[in-house]
Amino acid sequence: MSAKRTAPQPLSACDERLATRYDVALLDLDGVVYVGPDPVPDAPEYLRKAAKEGMRIGYITNNASRPAGIVAEHLASFGLDVIAEDVVTSAQAAAKLIASEFPKGSPVLVVGGEGLFVALEEYGLTPVRTSDARPVAVVQGFHPDVNWVMLADGAHAIHEGAKWFATNLDLTIPTAAGKAPGNGTLVQAVRAAVDVDPVVAGKPEPPLLETSIERLEAKRPLMIGDRLDSDIEGANAVGIASLWVATGVNDPYDLARAPKHQRPTYIAAGLGALAEKQPGVTVNGSKHTSAGWTAEVVNNAVTVKGEGAPYDGLRAILSAVWAAVDAPAEPTKPAKPTARGRRPRPKPAPTADDIALDAALHRVGLDK
Repeated sequence: MSAKRTAPQPLSACDERLATRYDVALLDLDGVVYVGPDPVPDAPEYLRKAAKEGMRIGYITNNASRPAGIVAEHLASFGLDVIAEDVVTSAQAAAKLIASEFPKGSPVLVVGGEGLFVALEEYGLTPVRTSDARPVAVVQGFHPDVNWVMLADGAHAIHEGAKWFATNLDLTIPTAAGKAPGNGTLVQAVRAAVDVDPVVAGKPEPPLLETSIERLEAKRPLMIGDRLDSDIEGANAVGIASLWVATGVNDPYDLARAPKHQRPTYIAAGLGALAEKQPGVTVNGSKHTSAGWTAEVVNNAVTVKGEGAPYDGLRAILSAVWAAVDAPAEPTKPAKPTARGRRPRPKPAPTADDIALDAALHRVGLDK
């Protein structure tokens, strides 16, 4: 593991293009670079431009179904200059974890697909398909062919003492037709039949990002993702900067409701932000200003004034909402004890759900 890092403050300013501030982009794939088989519109062109600026482009995925080489071929079909070494999967991170605990050649039961087989062999382990092989570990990762027999056999091996590893706990995955059940859903099925929790390799847990930083030799990495509970939370967990993009699962409403550990360093509509500076937010009392927009929370509703780019407006809105929900409870008046000797309870800060957002998001052009 790397030395302790501290992630930048949410909604930080960056006075140079992101592609020149950071040496390596750690890109989530589903919902950021592609959705299903197709690229996110304009994403390949933005990545080619960032690479020309000197930024190394790394592709980091919680999806363990495909080997890194196959993922690289898929990305290359979009016109990207990518090789297998540019891709790091949760299967590789899980295999590394298992290899750190068990000797080479150890049998590991695979509840998943080809991505796990290739990763285990890369780290000198022996993938097996049945609990009859007496595996020392079970590793579970998403694959569309995972069935009840595989889940049951994994549970049997865990009952017999095999250590359980999961590549990730994402409950859903984005597809061209919409959200579909992810590996986390299948992990829950096994967990219902066993008495232990798995060791998790993928985001938001640190192993995948730490493995990626090491393999890609990143000194100033930038995690880029669409999911607050995996990509952004994972970046904060390992203390690196993050960029949230609006091309996948989460939306501005989710951002406003994000707890502290899921708030990104930067926000943007998409990967075009790599060629841009970030204005940050200036706070003056209750007023939060980003570029041409100023927002504040008044009577549990966000008011926003100004003009400019929608995501500058969103930045001001988020800063105002987060400040309101993070504020300490306010003492109520009177401050003196009541006739019965009781002091009045402090007035709690509003929750994000209490704060009306629709009008403000409509004003900046980002309402649903």
